[in-house]
Amino acid sequence: MTQAAGGGAPDGHRIRTARLPGLELEEHTVSVPHDHAGSTPGTLEVFARVVGRPGSAEPGAQKPYLLYLQGGPGAEAFRPTRTDPAWLPRALEDYRVVLLDQRGTGRSTPVGIVDGRVTGVPAELAAPPQTDRAAEALADHLAHYRADAIVEDAEILRRALGAPQWSVLGQSFGGFCTLRYLSAHPDGVAEAFFTGGLPAVGAPGAPQPAPADVYARTWATMSARSQAFTQRYPHAGERLAALAARAAGAGISLPDGTLAGPAHVRSLGHLLGASGGVERLLALLDHDIDTAAFRADLLAALPFGARNPLYAVLHESCWASGHRTDWAAARTMPASAAAEPTLLSGEHILPEHFTTGLLQAWESTAHALAARDWPELWDPAALARTSVPAAAAVYFDDAYVPRELSLATAELVPGLRTWVTNEYEHNGLRASGPAVLDRLIRMVRDEV
Repeated sequence: MTQAAGGGAPDGHRIRTARLPGLELEEHTVSVPHDHAGSTPGTLEVFARVVGRPGSAEPGAQKPYLLYLQGGPGAEAFRPTRTDPAWLPRALEDYRVVLLDQRGTGRSTPVGIVDGRVTGVPAELAAPPQTDRAAEALADHLAHYRADAIVEDAEILRRALGAPQWSVLGQSFGGFCTLRYLSAHPDGVAEAFFTGGLPAVGAPGAPQPAPADVYARTWATMSARSQAFTQRYPHAGERLAALAARAAGAGISLPDGTLAGPAHVRSLGHLLGASGGVERLLALLDHDIDTAAFRADLLAALPFGARNPLYAVLHESCWASGHRTDWAAARTMPASAAAEPTLLSGEHILPEHFTTGLLQAWESTAHALAARDWPELWDPAALARTSVPAAAAVYFDDAYVPRELSLATAELVPGLRTWVTNEYEHNGLRASGPAVLDRLIRMVRDEV
């Protein structure tokens, strides 16, 4: 059923209720400014689904809200079932879980290209840019899709739900957003949980770490993982070398029109940063290059694509706090990796990713964003003043968010307890079932 917003909710708040086996759902849509801090006109719709067990929203039995902020940027929240993701049943023991489609994704005025037009943007920006001026205009619009804007959207949603505070769980990029929450609106947060998502933040008054600082570390991590993979599975290393040679030559034609080159093959290394990724890469390399199965599977395995273009277009900017990115991953690629194509990359977006296929329409916009001077996302002084109880899972061998930088950030935040573990990879929240979330909850409650 659909109903109007309750008393005190902002204009444009729409609510729809639904059920799934073992779950009660509320679907909320709110209108938010495109530009929270400036004078650029326009609004967006932001969608969130509140998930609870039957009766968890009844008066007198209401459980508090837990806002889940997913990884990315540029990916919507998952669509739940009673047992998926595996951590959800643990969360529902204590909370109603708010699944926010971050702006530009899912049902939150999604940005993409459909029938040759850019969706989710004003009409004057809908034509894929053909000039530098048009690319700059679209880049100016998309500059409002970072963690700072996502947190402001979340604050509007929190008030629409009538929640004085809520808990926040941030996975990967969602942790970047959660830290922004603690920096900008700590009064709205009852407790904060981070899983593989503490970004690099310098001390108050010190220069803030640049994206290049991060990517130099992650290149080294990925080179080590690549070498371990090919040494343990020599036959797969031979297949990977053959694949890289084909990509460097004529390229590999994929079903969506992408002509996969060295950067595309290299980006398969992102699989090595997650539990189960080694097996996925082995399965991919098991097929002959010249089969439909391989070509389709290669396309599906690539991290950057047209389904979630913001992931590619805005990826480096999620690290930029007072910096220009200037293609930081490309600039910091070590000579050893450039010379050896089986030394793979992880979440390293390279200019080559935009030169072919469906991402090509975003090439000029990506270059415009790479040349942009970004404002700071996190205020170290504000983080040093926060008193929000918080806990973070820091993965010892994280391929995407360097451990050393995460631990340095944790030292800035009073009351933030860290759990450093090599039991899980970057996707430990999902891969561990209830274990990671349960430990973080108990840490915040001083039960462990």
